[in-house]
Amino acid sequence: MIDYNGRKFVSIENTENGEVSSKTIFEYKQDGNIISAAYSGGQILKGALVGIVKENDCLEFRYNHVNRNNEIRGGECVSTPEILPDGRIRLLEKWQWLDAERTEGSSVIEEIK
Repeated sequence: MIDYNGRKFVSIENTENGEVSSKTIFEYKQDGNIISAAYSGGQILKGALVGIVKENDCLEFRYNHVNRNNEIRGGECVSTPEILPDGRIRLLEKWQWLDAERTEGSSVIEEIK
């Protein structure tokens, strides 16, 4: 089982309707199968996510943040891990906004060592 506790990630890819960028840093915490993270940077002033680590190491969570337009945005995401040759984790994410927009997207974040 992957231990996500204390790991930091940065976005390397996102669809156009996403707000996370290469300036957004995620700081993960894990307690048992409960996952949480704080994130900020770029268009994101302050964000938080909470969810669970599934038996296959995938993450299922909800996220909310305040962006630079002072809008509160939120959605849901499933992240599938991939271990890179250097041992870092890459997360392949499929997400959907749960506000009026309801659009879907995908992104990739990678661990910062």
